[in-house]
Amino acid sequence: MPIALVTGATAGIGLEFARQLAARGDDLVLVARDVARLDQVAADLRSSYGVEAEVLAADLTDDAALARVEARLKDAGRPVDLLVNNAGFGLKDGFLDNPIEVEQAQQDVLVRAVLRLTHAALGPMAERRRGGVINVSSVAAFLPRGTYSAAKAWVNSFSAWAHQEYAERGVHVMALCPGFVKTEFHQRLGVDRDSSAPKVLWLEPDRLVRDALADFDRGRAMSIPSKRYKVIVTASRMVPRSALQRLQSLGRK
Repeated sequence: MPIALVTGATAGIGLEFARQLAARGDDLVLVARDVARLDQVAADLRSSYGVEAEVLAADLTDDAALARVEARLKDAGRPVDLLVNNAGFGLKDGFLDNPIEVEQAQQDVLVRAVLRLTHAALGPMAERRRGGVINVSSVAAFLPRGTYSAAKAWVNSFSAWAHQEYAERGVHVMALCPGFVKTEFHQRLGVDRDSSAPKVLWLEPDRLVRDALADFDRGRAMSIPSKRYKVIVTASRMVPRSALQRLQSLGRK
């Protein structure tokens, strides 16, 4: 059976990826920090879909934990066919209001972990001439919104390059750029969902992942969910960066 490794697999988009991949018949390696939740999710997936669900507890800001996930991706005896780099978190406060250690931890998960895990996965996949990586980015990558947006812009650029670089070696890399999704993300930020964005912008995680997997199967380099977010991304590319920054500043006043 194909094996998929999903980071941030116990909630939100990561959990939905785990469910839909299991429904397709993939065995799973589930990566997250909370051991109890990992065990429960693995048990549910085994029971519901009859797949193998391996648990790998890891805090991706920790070097030793990250190395364990890298080692699993490099294990030739149990090759991983699909890596979903989904783990991530946002910060409620502004850049100068956060301790630099908090900002660094965010970058460790959003950038460093994506870099290292993709590197670990691509080597064996390129040798086998098959495999894939889905890097969960964000529509925020197209907007000037601080270090989170900057990190996601890097994910988009990195994924676009890897998509071109490794396609001839049988490996498909895609960036997924969701907008507002009904998950625990904003709750963990301590932000009220209703005041964060208009209702029309909120996406259901099951539809988001279903469309993302369809785009991946089509070989696309980027998946942007729904017509409304495609319009937003297109508009962001047409509006001058300085104007977008002024709009962001007005929104904070």
